[in-house]
Amino acid sequence: MIELKKIRHRKQLYLFVLSPFDERLKNALKEIKGFNFSVTYKAFYYPYDKTYYEQLLELLGRLNFNYKIDKRIEADFGIKSAFESYVKDRVDDFVQYMRYKHYSEVSIKTYSSLVYHFLIKVKKKIPEIRISDIVDFNQEHIIDKNFSLSYQNQLINAIKLFFARNNGVRFNIEQIERPRRSTYLPTILSKEEIKRIFGGIKNLKHKTILSLIYSSGLRIGETLRLKVSDIDSKRNIIIIRQSKGYKDRVVGLSPKILDLLRQYYKEYRPKDYLFEGQNGGMYTASSVRRVFKNACVKANINKPVRVHNLRHSYATHLLESGTDIRYIQDILGHKDPKTTMIYTHVSNKSIKNIVSPFDLLDE
Repeated sequence: MIELKKIRHRKQLYLFVLSPFDERLKNALKEIKGFNFSVTYKAFYYPYDKTYYEQLLELLGRLNFNYKIDKRIEADFGIKSAFESYVKDRVDDFVQYMRYKHYSEVSIKTYSSLVYHFLIKVKKKIPEIRISDIVDFNQEHIIDKNFSLSYQNQLINAIKLFFARNNGVRFNIEQIERPRRSTYLPTILSKEEIKRIFGGIKNLKHKTILSLIYSSGLRIGETLRLKVSDIDSKRNIIIIRQSKGYKDRVVGLSPKILDLLRQYYKEYRPKDYLFEGQNGGMYTASSVRRVFKNACVKANINKPVRVHNLRHSYATHLLESGTDIRYIQDILGHKDPKTTMIYTHVSNKSIKNIVSPFDLLDE
C-alpha cells in the first residue's frame, strides 16, 4: 500500500510517497518533475504544494495504484472552492453509482479520477460542457502527453458512463468518438524459456504462484484471490470466483501442480487465502511481479514480458498442442471470441509448416 504523508525533513515540509520498493512506481514517479529521494526514509518526496499533490493523485489513479492519504494533507489541500465542492459531490455520487453496479474497485478508482480531473480542468458545470471540451481535454491531456490508446478509451468509457446518468447534459454522448484501435500481438514465452524461469526459482511459494498462473492460464488477481477451499483436488479443478466481469468459472488442475500445491500447503499452512503475506492477508501483486522480474533476469530472458505473459503463453501453447479455440475461450473466461482469436496470430502451429520460397531456390 502506498501512503502519501506530510513529513518535516531537513527543517522543511515535504510530500512523501511511502511504499515498499516497486520498480513500476519508481519509474512512474519520475514523470513528475521536482522529485527527490530520501535515504533516511527510503522514499521519493516532493515539495509540499497542492500542484504536486494533484499530480500525484492523477498519476496514482491513472496507473491503478492503491494508496491512502495522510489526513493532514487532505486538511491542507482539501476541497476549498465552491466549484471543487461541486465537482467532488458529483464524483462521489458517480462512485456510489459504480459500486451499486458492481464495477471493480480498480475501475471505480480509474473512472472517478479521470472524471474528476476532466471536470476540474474544463472548469465548467455539467450543463455548460460541450463535445468540444471533451475533444480539447483528450488532445491536451491525453494525446499530447503520449498516453496509450487503452488509456484514451478508459477516458471515453468514464465520460460516457458519467454523462449518461447526469441530467442537464446538452450533447449526445454517442457523438464522442473513440481512438482507432491498434492491434498488438502479445509476447509469448517458449516452453523452454518457461522451464528456465521456473527452474531458477528456489522459494517454494514463489515457484508455486507462478507455476499456477501458467498451468491454468490465470490472471494475477484471480490467483491472489484464491481461497484454500477453491482448490478441489478430488475433481482436479480450480474454482475461480467473481473474476473479470463478475463471473465464476472452473479451470483444470494439473497433477504436477497439485503435487506442488501439496508441498506448498504442508510448508506454509495458509489459513484463508491460498497465498498469504508474511503478516497474513492476501499476497500482493507487486511482490509477484518482482519475483517474476528477478526470475526472468536469472533465466536470461530478454523479451519484454510481464506476469500476464504467462497467461498468454499458456493459451498459445494450448492452441499449438491442438486444443480447440472455443475451449481456450472458456478456460480463459473471455466473453468475446475475438479476444481469444489473437492467439491464432502468435501460434507457430501453422506458420512453422510454411516453406519459405528462399528454401526452394536452387543452390
